Amino acid sequence: MIDYLTLFGTGPDGWGDDLAVGAAVTIAVALGGFFLGAIFGSLVAWAKIAGNAPLRLLGVGYTTILRGIPDLLVIYLFYFGGSAVLAAIAGLFGHQGFIGLPSFAVGAVAIGVVSAAYQAEVFRASFNALSKGEIEAAHAAGMHKTLMFRRIIVPQMLRHAIPGLGNVWLLVVKESALVSVTGLAELMRTTQLAAGSTRLPFDFYLAGALIYLAITFISTMLFAHSEKRSRRGFSEAIR
Repeated sequence: MIDYLTLFGTGPDGWGDDLAVGAAVTIAVALGGFFLGAIFGSLVAWAKIAGNAPLRLLGVGYTTILRGIPDLLVIYLFYFGGSAVLAAIAGLFGHQGFIGLPSFAVGAVAIGVVSAAYQAEVFRASFNALSKGEIEAAHAAGMHKTLMFRRIIVPQMLRHAIPGLGNVWLLVVKESALVSVTGLAELMRTTQLAAGSTRLPFDFYLAGALIYLAITFISTMLFAHSEKRSRRGFSEAIR
């Protein structure tokens, strides 16, 4: 008879603390990738919206390529490609051999680059959903572009973008499991180690699935709450 209280506990024979740390690392990698993606994505969205044809072409190329390549392949390219570049640079100074990159940093950057392609589309669609009348009124009032961007464009864009960003966040959380191929001890990697060590794969993979489900469920509730708050004043104004 399997003692699940001991197996998933925090004692010396339990995996509870390891799974908790793995879940924390998963959230940290996902947060890092999501916020990096927000920065890169806003720049890509600006390039696609800009009237400059070369910038628009670069933005379209970025989203087309990154959304068309498997996410796992992007992680491999960053991890092994980055190591190869560092090894080549180190070779110029006489160093030989493989140079590994920090798994956490590689995972966060790779996820950020991929999620940027999706967040760029969210930001672009949010910008296109803005009321042109408000922007024209701001121009007519002589409002400076920086002030108009901060007080009108950004708040309105975020209100429209929250549902889409919530979907991208859920995607990023699931993508974080792919970072396990770099050896980072996030939730997926920890689950694999526990399953192999105890020879109870179903039990631990089910536990991992439940933890992922808990993370995504709480995230969904938080985004739903944020969306409701962002539309509160807007809904009252419509009435």
